[in-house]
Amino acid sequence: MSNPEIRELEAFLALAEELHFGRAGERLYLSQSRISQLLRALESRIGGRLVDRTSRRVRLTPLGEQLHAGLRPAFDAIVTTIDEVRDAARGLGGVFRVGFQGTANDAFLRAVAAFRDTHPECAAEIAEIPLSDPFGAVHRGEVDAAVVLTPVRDDALVVGPVFSTRPLTLAVSDRHPYARRDGVDAEELADGPLIGVAGAAPEYWRLAQAPVVTPGGRAIPSGPAVSSLQEGLALVRTGRGSMLLCHPTADYYVSHAVVFVPVTGLPDSSLALVWHRHHETAKTRGFARALADVAEAAG
Repeated sequence: MSNPEIRELEAFLALAEELHFGRAGERLYLSQSRISQLLRALESRIGGRLVDRTSRRVRLTPLGEQLHAGLRPAFDAIVTTIDEVRDAARGLGGVFRVGFQGTANDAFLRAVAAFRDTHPECAAEIAEIPLSDPFGAVHRGEVDAAVVLTPVRDDALVVGPVFSTRPLTLAVSDRHPYARRDGVDAEELADGPLIGVAGAAPEYWRLAQAPVVTPGGRAIPSGPAVSSLQEGLALVRTGRGSMLLCHPTADYYVSHAVVFVPVTGLPDSSLALVWHRHHETAKTRGFARALADVAEAAG
């Protein structure tokens, strides 16, 4: 029997943990048919079925459960060892790429400065991440870590420091009736369209940024879906709808045409540093410490 390819093992592990071909494909940025193809190749090499598939569900066979139980810790150990050896070879030199979503707020920029001061041998580069795809750049290896809006429910990602936990604000046109209010209750979101997020962002994340029902169960009209923050604010200015934004973003985008009104009755928003659990390095841990120190000092 020939040895399995690494991509076959990754596909099996993703499928074993997601129990859904579509979600496994999203996790690895592969098509559903490619996941199925990789699984068939692995089953052929092993000589037995690893997964039972029906129209309603996916579940591991006893052989699949045995393979998953032994493979997951071994796979993680291999990845960790490679990263540790790479770190030892490179030290903290090279480049550390960190992404940010929405705005590069003060806490984020202070952390970048602190990391550069502490590790002058490492070039820290920053890049903006699309609002519509908060986790894609990390999964694809385009950045080493990223500051994103929560929630984060992705087993492939490590959630590091969580910071800037503040109440949400509602961005409205300066002509909107709420623009002269000191606050808005979450139930009042049902009174007008709410601008959502389009693109590759997971559904749970998109619903957190633009819920479709109030906490009391009232339907919230769906407004346009946007792929960038600037696009969303442009629609707000033209009266096409309102948009829920975290407080740091509201502080950054002060505009005479857009008013940011505090919202009560919804969970606070927060930012988090995330990175891929299979690509953690000494540089990642160093930046996470710098960001945690900055967040703690800010209270």
